[in-house]
Amino acid sequence: MALIKSISGIRGTIGGKPGESLTAIDIVKFSTAFGSIIAETREDKTVPAKIVIGRDGRISGNMVSSLVVSSLVSLGVDVIDLGLSTTPTVEIATKAEAANGGIIITASHNPKEWNALKLLNGEGEFIDAAVGAEVLSRAQKEEILFASVEKLGNVSTNETYLQKHIDLVLDYPLVDKAAIEKRGFKVVVDAINSTGAMVVPQLLKALGVT
Repeated sequence: MALIKSISGIRGTIGGKPGESLTAIDIVKFSTAFGSIIAETREDKTVPAKIVIGRDGRISGNMVSSLVVSSLVSLGVDVIDLGLSTTPTVEIATKAEAANGGIIITASHNPKEWNALKLLNGEGEFIDAAVGAEVLSRAQKEEILFASVEKLGNVSTNETYLQKHIDLVLDYPLVDKAAIEKRGFKVVVDAINSTGAMVVPQLLKALGVT
């Protein structure tokens, strides 16, 4: 079992003891620590804080996502859940939705027993060292103020962003679709059973690649 805490998020193997691996308790601690910072530091206090989340195709993804969503809602934070997504897609959606932050649930290249929370600011960029240090501190101290029942957050789903991401790539000025299609490329894709399998073939097809 393993648990790695850093200023960019938390990564670990699922199961085991709290504090030694990525358990439900650790997920809740870090989700609420990050969510509370986002809620407190947002500029417009007249509306609830808003956080975008998305996950990869890991076995534990749905479980981790459910814990993250419930943790954020308990703080009074509104959640936009993209469901199965890619890291850059969550980054794009965070900024497009004018959200205050984002959480990507993925352990990238790690084996299937791993998962992680990667934390974004309102620009869809990874949080800086100062915010990361504050997340670690709050998670350790467990000094979190939760919302009353009248102020719990809301959850909405939006599964359109994979296609929106593809459209953004196709519309990028440096992408010459005609030139790519003319070359008649043939590409083999190994998406390792994850969300790349949902988007890369669609993108290649749109570019005229077989």
